[in-house]
Amino acid sequence: MSRIVAETHEGSFGLLPHRLDCVAALAPGILTYETPSDGEIFVAVDEGVLVKTGPDVLVSVRRALGGTDLGQLREAVEREFLTLNEHEQNVRSMLAKMEGDLIRRMASLHHDG
Repeated sequence: MSRIVAETHEGSFGLLPHRLDCVAALAPGILTYETPSDGEIFVAVDEGVLVKTGPDVLVSVRRALGGTDLGQLREAVEREFLTLNEHEQNVRSMLAKMEGDLIRRMASLHHDG
């Protein structure tokens, strides 16, 4: 790794190979890294964690999409992440309805008993 640039809730920060070990909570955004063999790579990430220990950098996120072209990456993010967000909203809505039904049934049993 030559360098890494990541987004946190406090803003973006960079990592160079000899930086001290650290842990960072990642915000949704673009993580950029560069290697001598691959050049500059962009990864759209959802929230997660970055851990640097010695020469190793580990990143754990809920969702990620990688690429070398920012325009194509943006389109992929809009397709993938926005579709998932709609799905998550539908699931949350369904769970809220189920919780409401459960509470009404428990209240009904309490009044009947």
